[in-house]
Amino acid sequence: MERPEYDYFDNRSNLPRMNKLHAMGTFATICDRGSLTAAAESLNTSLPTVVRTLAALEKELGVRLLNRTTRRIALTEEGRYYLERCRRVLADIDDAELGLSAQQKEPSGTLSVTASVMFGRMHLAPAVTAFLKQFPGTRVEMLLLDRLVGLVEEGIDVGIRIGTLSDSSLVAVPVGHVRRVVCGSPALLKRVGTPTHPKDLAKLDCIGFTGLAPGPAWTLHEKGRPIPIHAKTVLTCNQAYSSMDACVAGLGFGVFLSYMIRPLEREGKLKVVLREFEPPPLPVSIVYPHARLLSTRVRVFVDWLTKRLPQALAV
Repeated sequence: MERPEYDYFDNRSNLPRMNKLHAMGTFATICDRGSLTAAAESLNTSLPTVVRTLAALEKELGVRLLNRTTRRIALTEEGRYYLERCRRVLADIDDAELGLSAQQKEPSGTLSVTASVMFGRMHLAPAVTAFLKQFPGTRVEMLLLDRLVGLVEEGIDVGIRIGTLSDSSLVAVPVGHVRRVVCGSPALLKRVGTPTHPKDLAKLDCIGFTGLAPGPAWTLHEKGRPIPIHAKTVLTCNQAYSSMDACVAGLGFGVFLSYMIRPLEREGKLKVVLREFEPPPLPVSIVYPHARLLSTRVRVFVDWLTKRLPQALAV
């Protein structure tokens, strides 16, 4: 007998693949809902079925995924590792299935998005404007804040995150990197000279931006090693635009993200110094909550940003 083209059994597993996917989904739902009972309600099935599915999965893997008591459950180290990968697999399956329907449906309805204030003004807002022109059946609520917004807690569909992500409950789509740069005005460089080592900054006037460095302690790098600098700040502000204006006016050196000062650098109003001492670049990601049956408008909008933000962030 010929072997069928599609084999629904994993050679490394005694469970059919479709059952394994079901078990992975059940495990992820237990973790998301916080208990086996809540997972059973969410999955519209019985508690014994959920218990049996989890037990079969743990037996198949040969590890305990959850420590269970009468009152609570807690992920084991193996469980945390497996949960992250389950979510990736389930999200990829959703992408494959729902992407087909998204191609044939026009997005509509309200979309909520968030980003930091300056990134939102410079890069997110133009992309949103173009999106609304392309898809007039949609509405967008844009929340620009210089704080970390909890997407699930605050009901946000899509966010832009700069920096390393620690929340494994979010799907992250990388779109580029930004650098942390030291810059000063041409007039300042002419007056005090160009610093050649990070320690030179401790003797020069500096401008603080608390959104990037909450205090006068700045950190640069030399051959992979961090160099702490106690900056002599003559002005500190929580808004990047005001701190950058002070830099342009020649009041001192400042540390900003590369995308922030790029227009001023092109215009010759600011110059980047100490390039070889910059910290490692920070990743920029589009993030959205893990969700089955992701709406067409979210999927299309994420695709829209994925095609445009890398161009905007290209150095």
